[in-house]
Amino acid sequence: MVILPASRPKRYLNAAEGYLILEMPEQALRELSRITAADRDSEKYYRLLGQAQQLATHYQEALDAYQHAYDKDSENLTTLMGMAWCFKRTDQLSAAISIMEEAYQHHADEPVVLYNLSCYFTLAGDKVKAISWLGRSLRMEPGLIKLIHDEPDFDSLRSDKDFRFVVESAENKTSQNT
Repeated sequence: MVILPASRPKRYLNAAEGYLILEMPEQALRELSRITAADRDSEKYYRLLGQAQQLATHYQEALDAYQHAYDKDSENLTTLMGMAWCFKRTDQLSAAISIMEEAYQHHADEPVVLYNLSCYFTLAGDKVKAISWLGRSLRMEPGLIKLIHDEPDFDSLRSDKDFRFVVESAENKTSQNT
């Protein structure tokens, strides 16, 4: 079987995507490095590169790649969430919040966006916004309650009565529905 040159970049992108699903960033980066410079100028290439760098904990490199992906498609949820994740880990919390607010403008129906906004506002010390976003996310997707107990972003709110009320209300509602 002869593989046409035009199909090789797609094959490498698909392989990289598979390695990312398996959480194997070094293998994904290897596949992406096989793509020639002339074939790298795509949103998918940069998004996958960002994801691989993020998984490899190279957050600044991931941000650089995500920025290129964002320039090509500013509404892609994977790119926006990856950028926010990396901004948080490079001590740029206000940028993480801004990107997640932008994600909300395009993806208001995605509970994980609201949940992440709650996490970031908690870290920023904005209890009112944190609890508001958390309550909204749990109303949209009660299953998110499973994440809260192990989420270190909420550690500063764990003893707060308003936070406990929102969490306990969601837990009660979830247990009534099962």
